[in-house]
Amino acid sequence: MITVKKQVNMAVPSNTVFDCIVLGAGIQGSSTAYHLAKNHKKTLLLEQFPLPHSRGSSHGQTRIIRRAYAEDFYTNMMEETYQLWAELEKESGIKLYRKTGLLLIAPPGNEEFESMCKIMEERKISWEPLTQEKCKLKYPDFFLKSGEVACCDHDGGVLSADKALRAVQEQFQKMGGVIRDGEKVKHIQPGRVVTVTTTSGCFEAEKLVITAGPWAQKVLSPLGLELPLKTLRINVCYWKEKIPGRSGLLQNFPTFLGVNLNGEEHEVYGLPSQEYPGLFKICFHGGNEADPEERELQDKPNQIQDIQILCDFVSQYLPDLHPKPAVIEQCMYTNTPDCNFILDYHPLHKNIVIGTGFSGHGFKLSPLVGKILCELSIGKPPSYDLKPFSITRFKIPINSSM
Repeated sequence: MITVKKQVNMAVPSNTVFDCIVLGAGIQGSSTAYHLAKNHKKTLLLEQFPLPHSRGSSHGQTRIIRRAYAEDFYTNMMEETYQLWAELEKESGIKLYRKTGLLLIAPPGNEEFESMCKIMEERKISWEPLTQEKCKLKYPDFFLKSGEVACCDHDGGVLSADKALRAVQEQFQKMGGVIRDGEKVKHIQPGRVVTVTTTSGCFEAEKLVITAGPWAQKVLSPLGLELPLKTLRINVCYWKEKIPGRSGLLQNFPTFLGVNLNGEEHEVYGLPSQEYPGLFKICFHGGNEADPEERELQDKPNQIQDIQILCDFVSQYLPDLHPKPAVIEQCMYTNTPDCNFILDYHPLHKNIVIGTGFSGHGFKLSPLVGKILCELSIGKPPSYDLKPFSITRFKIPINSSM
């Protein structure tokens, strides 16, 4: 049984000016605060909900980690990301990564799949192409269609998400960092010293990092910045075997990603579930637009459509599973138009740093995202080229009167 350690709000003297305030204690904000504390910065991590909670994008027990990406800048970042996860495991004494391999499936000639294979080959990443025969031998419970292509990213696996979030927050506190939860932001006053007013008080810092997840736009709008973000409600589905334990599927189940199968634009992904022992987590990588304050209000027609895509996938590719999900939960994505992150300064306030738009694939990269946001906030040259993550790639107006 895992005991969840409740965060305790620490008293903050009224005259305290922090080096940095991080707004939002999901995995990205917590990782940023952790790196700031490692750099000996007096850091306050603010969270609007009592911790732990399931309102945003960082809850749940499992996430996929992989090296395989169709964009080389993400693949380049994954090398250090794996190292940072290993460092956190060592510091916390908690195992966070389980290697299972990642099975990639796509129709013949799929550009995204071919790009992933090419990049893995060029970067000398451990992987192998799989013929239909090899795939059947390696993963006998997956039924590929004639002509479909597959490969395995050997380092793909499962991250223990809840444990990871708790571990990074605890390490942050051990280094002297302060967490205050249940502190909803009411106002941000930019300036040489940024003032953040919450439901409980006012806090000041020389730098502010905003990692507010689905609430990012609500926080940024009063600062004159309208980013092209969409918040999506995602159905997280869990499936059980028709005959529990008979197929051996549980012992040989990789993480997997199906790209543009059945002539559709969507992706389907799956992984062994830790949330519900004996079940399998298989999800549609997409969802329907929803206000994060109203995430529990279901849009039944759209929900049924998304789940039907998954039912069809399971019936065709994993017939030893029940064709209907046993459990359905919700999560939130915060998407950009190109599904790439935003890691940048506020255009008008250079002591305000923004990390948002993680588009449903940011958790695995969070240790490195936290390092990069830390670098931006303390004035270090970023470790990576941030052009793919810049705000200026979007043609958006900036309201300087705010």
